[in-house]
Amino acid sequence: MTTKQHWILPEGIEEVLPEQAARFEAMRRMLLDLYASWGYELVMPPTIDFIESLLTGTGHDLDLQTFKLVDQMSGRTLGLRADMTPQVARIDVHQLRRDVPTRLCYMGTVLRTRPESIGDSRSPLQVGAELYGHAGVESEVEILGLMLQTFSTLDIDDIYLDLGNVDIYRGLAKQAGLSKDVESQLFDMLQRKAVTEINTLLDSLDIDENIKIMLAGLSSLNGDKSVFTRSRELLADADDSVKKAIDYLEKTADLMWQRYGDIKVHFDLSELHGYHYKTGVVFAAFVPQLGQAIARGGRYDDIGKIFGRARAATGFSTDLKVLNQLSNKQFASAERIFAPADESPELKQKMTELRNEGNVVIQQLPDVVADARAMGCSKSLCLVDGQWIVKD
Repeated sequence: MTTKQHWILPEGIEEVLPEQAARFEAMRRMLLDLYASWGYELVMPPTIDFIESLLTGTGHDLDLQTFKLVDQMSGRTLGLRADMTPQVARIDVHQLRRDVPTRLCYMGTVLRTRPESIGDSRSPLQVGAELYGHAGVESEVEILGLMLQTFSTLDIDDIYLDLGNVDIYRGLAKQAGLSKDVESQLFDMLQRKAVTEINTLLDSLDIDENIKIMLAGLSSLNGDKSVFTRSRELLADADDSVKKAIDYLEKTADLMWQRYGDIKVHFDLSELHGYHYKTGVVFAAFVPQLGQAIARGGRYDDIGKIFGRARAATGFSTDLKVLNQLSNKQFASAERIFAPADESPELKQKMTELRNEGNVVIQQLPDVVADARAMGCSKSLCLVDGQWIVKD
């Protein structure tokens, strides 16, 4: 590699320069204060972990996204976290071991082998909140409300939600007696809304015709609240588990509207994002200017099983870098004051006072020719009649 290439970063990996870093930090503090006000306690999982822990629950979907290496001390395979959710679940189950509902939040960099979409970062600043120990509509709605408040706090407007319930497809697949292979094929087709492929696959299966009709119609069950009426008509012969999943989703939406007002919602009963580890309601948030979700979440009650206890769990996560691009929030910067290269005790005391008041004081270094303007300062400390005074 030639010298001129030493500054090049890996594709999808970014440096954050001072002005942007200051904005990220202001956003980070604002969101963590918001989560704390809702009772969500901050946790800090390690950046590197044993691969078995990282590939738990959500992890199997993240296998290809995880950088892997060998631990020179234990000889075991380690991974750089691509998602913090499994680690936070371990903290709840194995470290905290509470019997009451637990609210946890987190924020930090994750690393991924490839971007989720073209142009995405491979090192998102993941922000998230998880609620453990309550299996009910109220916890779903609380998490949805906290996610919506996250956007509101950062002045991100025109949000609409996509809501589904993976238990609807899971119940139909079980009722049909689909093999794992066929269930996986049909899952992929439903995600792509590939109607022709779905019909071809179903025609080749030796299953009840009514179940074929229900599975084939699943991709059409999307839209506004009228989807619930249509789904109950189409899925009238479905097992009780499917009907209960539809009822649960409708109750979630009703309580959300009751608490938070007229939120724009699109329902999609074939939305199966995270199907391999989610266990109920799934949701995503969108804005018109982006064709991809800016936050995702849902219920995943089985994720803690491998750590010793499967606790009811629901949560959401997003990327602070994406939120920054969308945010209209303006943050006031501290006053920057330039101080001369003077060692007098009076100047030192004045500088300390100004810093304690929240100002930025930059002292000139000896033999450096740089005035206040060159150092990005709008004011200077000047000695006037024996007193150090801040002047423009």
